[in-house]
Amino acid sequence: MTTKPDFSFEAAAQARGLQLIAGVDEVGRGPLCGPVTAAAVVFTGPIPEGLNDSKKLSAKRRGALVEAIKASADWCVAHASVEEIDALNIYHASHLAMCRAVAGLPRRPDHVLVDGNRVPKEIGISAEPIVKGDGKSLSIAAASILAKEARDLLMVDLAQQYPGYNWEKNAGYPTKDHLTALLNLGVTPVHRRSFKPVHNILCQDKIVSD
Repeated sequence: MTTKPDFSFEAAAQARGLQLIAGVDEVGRGPLCGPVTAAAVVFTGPIPEGLNDSKKLSAKRRGALVEAIKASADWCVAHASVEEIDALNIYHASHLAMCRAVAGLPRRPDHVLVDGNRVPKEIGISAEPIVKGDGKSLSIAAASILAKEARDLLMVDLAQQYPGYNWEKNAGYPTKDHLTALLNLGVTPVHRRSFKPVHNILCQDKIVSD
């Protein structure tokens, strides 16, 4: 039986006297290029119908939900850059993006529901991790939608700056067309140099030039 996200985690926190409950999620750990993006959402009004893990929704449905979420919540979208990903590693960079999203909310939340199995150390607020939280908590599901839509739009912009990699469709993930373009067109400034397929090409280029 498939379950859908509900408000039980938020309600349990509020029953403990915590009022403003934020859900936070990130997207973009797997791509070979572009930032990792996080969003934080605190519902302050009616919760839109049809919220779910962003991966389970069509692009059209996600797009329709974005404005509804923003109209009913405090929210913030934040990124960690390619340079930060290469310097920190993707795990720590994703936590950095999450912390930035929470810190960017117009009001400091009392408690944060974090998608995943660990809470970022630097979050500085009462928090709990929820494994596969984007399919369990409505606040995290909303955050997953905002993060994915924001990152997808950013990758469309980058696709115009660096044509040929098909980022407007693959969002930077290591699809066959992206890997082929990487071999044929080379590494761009927005590729993650610490990721193996990119690193290997750079190493080959260095060997050839040496």
